[in-house]
Amino acid sequence: MSEIQKALVVHAEEAERIDLPDGGGFRLLADARHTGGALGANRLSLAEGAAGARSHFHALSTELFHVLDGVMRFTLDGVTTTVAAGGLVSVPPGTPHSFGAAPGSAAELLVVLAPGVDRFGYFRSLGRIRHGLESFDDLLAEQGRYDVHSL
Repeated sequence: MSEIQKALVVHAEEAERIDLPDGGGFRLLADARHTGGALGANRLSLAEGAAGARSHFHALSTELFHVLDGVMRFTLDGVTTTVAAGGLVSVPPGTPHSFGAAPGSAAELLVVLAPGVDRFGYFRSLGRIRHGLESFDDLLAEQGRYDVHSL
């Protein structure tokens, strides 16, 4: 018999903040360990026209993006599209994708990865990389651990 998972409640003030130098940042909401592996979730704020992630894929998980505010640009398996507030993008495992705020727009996203992978460490590293405290090459060695495979 499997362990019964308890409901998770994260209040805004409890979410760990990873600030980015351009004014954007991550709000870490749930890691896989918090949800019995069901999902991971974060809120991402991107400054006007800011890059979110270079081209990558997830081997194990589907990544869902709900655009809360602004306009996003997604490149999904080589096809670029824009998605405005209220829109949703679901990226299945193995699909190359990249994303960022559209030119002239800042954006807010809810990002969910299912099944979950403990990725809070990944987001902390990204914050240090964006502040020039770490090299992106250091993070490449952790691709399997975080199920983020750069292209």
